[in-house]
Amino acid sequence: MNDHDTPNKVEEPFSEYLPAGQAGGRYTYADYLTWQIDEMVELIRGKVFRQAAAPGVIHQRVAGNVFVELSNYLRGKKCEVFIAPFDVRLPLKSKKNEDIDTVVQPDICVICDAHKIDEAGCLGAPDLEVEVLSPGNNKKELQHKYEVYEESAVKEYWVIHPNECTLLVYTLINGRYDASKIFTHGDMVSSKAVEGFVLNLEELFCDCF
Repeated sequence: MNDHDTPNKVEEPFSEYLPAGQAGGRYTYADYLTWQIDEMVELIRGKVFRQAAAPGVIHQRVAGNVFVELSNYLRGKKCEVFIAPFDVRLPLKSKKNEDIDTVVQPDICVICDAHKIDEAGCLGAPDLEVEVLSPGNNKKELQHKYEVYEESAVKEYWVIHPNECTLLVYTLINGRYDASKIFTHGDMVSSKAVEGFVLNLEELFCDCF
């Protein structure tokens, strides 16, 4: 996977204000629940990552537009859409808090199995995850999250680059992600995970600048 942004700030695991954690400096969701940190953090394979800065205006416009389109489409249907901050716990072996080592906050996610939704967020893989990139190094979204979403069997993963007005779709096929072409202005993007949903990129990107 390639990061097309020009790095201006490297995303590194964030642990300077946290206790030592388990062997190797790894943490679990049980640890996560005890932290008192003002900024938003995510836990990926036991490592803690913080959001480098508050999302910019373009990011918020695009994320908001996608959320509204999904929310309108899903009204009255079984699937439900959520927007960050919203904890998604991705268990691999056990659903116990002390065994879960990945907790992410995707910009947008769609969950079609109501049993995965609880007061804490989502326990298990959503059907669709949408990440809107911000300027800088997006290694977390383009590598780390790609890997855990694929491993956790998230059916579809959309990566939106608002500054370049592009959208890339990863669809899970036989346990591995298959990448689409790069969609941009004038394209209509259909979701396989959210049956019948189509996003008009001309409308999505029209007021980003």
